[in-house]
Amino acid sequence: MRQNDKRIAGANRHRFFWVGILCLFGIAWLSAQEPQNGQPEKKKTRVDLLYADSAVADKEMRPDVQVLIGSVHLRHDSMYMWCDSALIFEKINSVEAFGNVRMEQGDTLFIYSDYLYYDGISQLAMLRENVRMINRETELTTDSLDYDRVRNLGYYFEGGTLADSVNVLNSWWGEYSPATKLAVFNHDVELVNPRFVLYSDTLKYSTLTKVATILGPSDIVSDNNHIYSERGVYNTTTEQAELLDRSVLTNGARKLTGDSLFYDRLAGYGEAFDNVQLNDTLNRNMLTGDYCFYNEQTGNAVATQRAVAVDYSQGDSLFMHADTLRLVTYNLNTDSMWRETRAYYKVRAYRTNVQAVCDSLVYNSKDSCMTMYRDPILWSGNQQLLGEVVKVYMNDSTIDWAHIINQTLAVEQMDSVHYNQVSGKEMMAYFRGGEMRQVDVNGNVLVVYYPVDEKDSTMIGMDYTEGGFLRMFLKDRRMERGSFIGKASGTMYPMDQIPPDKSRLPSFVWFDYVRPLNKEDIFNWRGKRADQVLKNSSRGPVLSPREMHIERQKK
Repeated sequence: MRQNDKRIAGANRHRFFWVGILCLFGIAWLSAQEPQNGQPEKKKTRVDLLYADSAVADKEMRPDVQVLIGSVHLRHDSMYMWCDSALIFEKINSVEAFGNVRMEQGDTLFIYSDYLYYDGISQLAMLRENVRMINRETELTTDSLDYDRVRNLGYYFEGGTLADSVNVLNSWWGEYSPATKLAVFNHDVELVNPRFVLYSDTLKYSTLTKVATILGPSDIVSDNNHIYSERGVYNTTTEQAELLDRSVLTNGARKLTGDSLFYDRLAGYGEAFDNVQLNDTLNRNMLTGDYCFYNEQTGNAVATQRAVAVDYSQGDSLFMHADTLRLVTYNLNTDSMWRETRAYYKVRAYRTNVQAVCDSLVYNSKDSCMTMYRDPILWSGNQQLLGEVVKVYMNDSTIDWAHIINQTLAVEQMDSVHYNQVSGKEMMAYFRGGEMRQVDVNGNVLVVYYPVDEKDSTMIGMDYTEGGFLRMFLKDRRMERGSFIGKASGTMYPMDQIPPDKSRLPSFVWFDYVRPLNKEDIFNWRGKRADQVLKNSSRGPVLSPREMHIERQKK
């Protein structure tokens, strides 16, 4: 027996298995194609032999089978096939081809393999071992490929690779359509790009547009960042992503999460929409809102629409809301890097031991100073501080001291009727462990003070004093003692002889109705009543926060 004959004989077991299966499917298919409603069946074309070095047929044993050996060339409609040897099954219009198999359709589709079974009735080609499908710049490689000519669709199921001019995709199962240039991949999907790698469970990919459609849990990993998404599209050429279903963009210690995300890797910015979180796990702070923008190349961020800044560096988190929150970074990626957090307008902040409201504020990480502008008010327990401008200096995320500038007023509520009060031109309040312990007041100081009997904690009178400089000491959030430095004059009134015009300083207002009650209440703006708004003094206008030239939102 010649060498090629031995090769054919060795494949008999494989061949007769496929022949038997396809005969069953061929009979069923032919039965389904019987004429209906008197319409004649469409004529089926046969697989034609164009050339072979030799052909052998056993008319007695297998009269419907031809054995073709050497430079076999076949055709079925517009599909041309070549191989070293083949079997033609005339009755079922099918071919089994061996060695150097090649299929060509037009000038755009070329398929190579070591083995082919082609069913001319269903037009299904089953190719095995060293399979390559080439469609222009796209090449699919696998060991098991079925190609459906009717649907113009090839699919593999034991692992394969699809490569084009930009990306290489690997998966356990996949299909590719030369007509639409679309591919679908399942199980252990890996898209390799020179700049990133995309890992997925289910992925759709266009070799024409180079757009990957994420249909299952996916990770996009590069040197600079990481993206997690379960649904969305990623353009591997422009590197722009539109992601849904709580996708996450991680850049160093910063993590941006939203119901939907837009990310431009080349421009280096991301936008998140609805239920957004920009979390900095290194500095332990977070921006939330319904819209957030973050530029990883500049370190700048903006949050709006129910925007909240959260500082969770301490055990008790601070929540601050404003119409717009902005983070500006200077000298990024240097040893001298520092940031400004800007909040405007209608700022409201809440923490268990401190609350605040103002029109706008700026926090500078270089000097750890938070400056509050336009009608700022601070509360701590039963104490209230206010002025034209309030500067709060931080130390490791806790208040170190505060500087209240111009038209200052400090109020301590004793009960629903009596209030300790201090007013002056400027005030310095010093904190320890988050609690106010000392207050210095300078310039035109006026004091209303109710001394308390240490035995029964009853008020023994009211002290009304005027002076130039006052230093007060507090304990357990209550005034403990105070003394004037320099000239001072005052009067102590018994509780039943207090003049009505002396129990309230001219600037006294208790703004409890403005105070945030809890972290949810920061969204409910309650401004001062018109007759209680501070009027600018002769000190001159207060400068607005730098670079905050943004029009107010109209509400």
